[in-house]
Amino acid sequence: MTVVLTGETLTADQVVSVAREREEVELHPEAVERIRKCRGFIEERIRAGEIMYGVNTGIGEFSEVVLDDDQIKDFQRYLIYNHAAGIGEPFPVEIVRAAMTTRINVHCKGYSAVRPVITQLLVDMLNRGVTPVVCTKGSVGACGDLAPMSQIALAMLGEGECFLGGERMPAAAALQKAGLEPVVFEARDGLGIINGSNVIAGMGCLAVRDAERVLAQAEVACAMSLEALTANMKPYDRRLHSLRGFRGAVTCASNLKRIMEGSDLLSGRYKTKVQDAYSMRSTPQVIGAARDQLRWTRSQLEVEINGVGDNPLFLADDGVVLTGANFQGTPVSLPLDTLGGAVAMVCVLSERRLNRLTNPALSAGLPAFLTKGAGMFSGLMLSQYTACMQVVEQKILSTPAFHQSIPAAADQEDFVSMGMNSALKTREIIDISHGVLSIEMMAAAQGLDFREFQCGKGTQAARDSIREVVDFLDVDRPLFRDHNVLLRHLKAERPLEAVEAAVGPLSRSHDDGPLP
Repeated sequence: MTVVLTGETLTADQVVSVAREREEVELHPEAVERIRKCRGFIEERIRAGEIMYGVNTGIGEFSEVVLDDDQIKDFQRYLIYNHAAGIGEPFPVEIVRAAMTTRINVHCKGYSAVRPVITQLLVDMLNRGVTPVVCTKGSVGACGDLAPMSQIALAMLGEGECFLGGERMPAAAALQKAGLEPVVFEARDGLGIINGSNVIAGMGCLAVRDAERVLAQAEVACAMSLEALTANMKPYDRRLHSLRGFRGAVTCASNLKRIMEGSDLLSGRYKTKVQDAYSMRSTPQVIGAARDQLRWTRSQLEVEINGVGDNPLFLADDGVVLTGANFQGTPVSLPLDTLGGAVAMVCVLSERRLNRLTNPALSAGLPAFLTKGAGMFSGLMLSQYTACMQVVEQKILSTPAFHQSIPAAADQEDFVSMGMNSALKTREIIDISHGVLSIEMMAAAQGLDFREFQCGKGTQAARDSIREVVDFLDVDRPLFRDHNVLLRHLKAERPLEAVEAAVGPLSRSHDDGPLP
């Protein structure tokens, strides 16, 4: 289904659909009219000789340099050349597509003053699969994502490189194969493409989607471990969490109970401890807090992708030009940074449950390291090592970037968000989480195989999903193969799919109704 861009209604999920599923985009007629009206306004001001930042002046430290009529067009091209200064391997295609989508939506607001042909070319490139090659590193997340967005603009000029049909080629060739023509930038066009935090925002939309699924799979892993450890089920009563009032905790507790529906542990027929360790009974509070943080991150991103992230802004109806700092990445880098820390926190909890599963002093009667031949065999002892290493890596990556500013542009840009660092490391934390959770699931499945009671319907589905790719560990074998196949299994979300096929879709924090 085509995503119609209005400047006001774009969701994070729609960005993901365009970026990953290759949904086409279309400009709403009212958005086209706003773009045209704003362009007419700026052209009148140029003819009147008004001095406007980034239109007929330099930028940054050179904002006081006024350009003559002959320099204005060339300036936009040189601006792109100068700012296309990234480094490193290219971003995945999905990230560039996400950035292009969010930038088009900024134009749809009708305050950026680019020519309609500029916005339409971005639309056509998306719809025909022409994706600029954009270096991963170089943005400081203020004045926008200047370096990466400049490589998108460069491709629109027919310079640089693009991906098309899985091939990397010169941009001019990619445009030609797609039946498109490069543009020549006029006043404001270049800066109107690059002056916003659109790569950070696009990455954020993808991260929100992935983190949401990670938290759901963390709940699946937790439910498996709780059953393997014969948990007392009272701490997962929805009423308990409703009384405190945090929506994320209510969601998590409800999901856990649904996954374990039908379990002997819920029936009271199986003896349990009076009270379990925090890594078990406080899971709704911890994963719930991550869910609440995720909801805030989604909210901030959806404000950003429907806002006017640009500078200057051209208010045609009011007849004024406003300069400011709406390109500043902090409103999205801060929630992205904290999202990464929240996912890491959930994985710390996962590793602690893994420790209880493998430690005979804590495992409620399970054999040491989940092997019947302890001494001769070491079971899952080293699997915990692997989980620990990954959790430490996540902790290191969780150091915030949002207060790591290094001044730029001769101190004209003396506070920057470093939001690209936030986005990159949060993406990595989310990726690592699959490895941590997959090992907990493997251990929990092993533990459940030693139990003789009836598992919950969802727990059994998850256990069966694990057993599709990893056999019961009877005697020691090299476990790196099991770890890696299960890592791929989780990245493909197979355990979660199995659970939801068995018990129905789990609740998501952002789509829950009001608390009871």
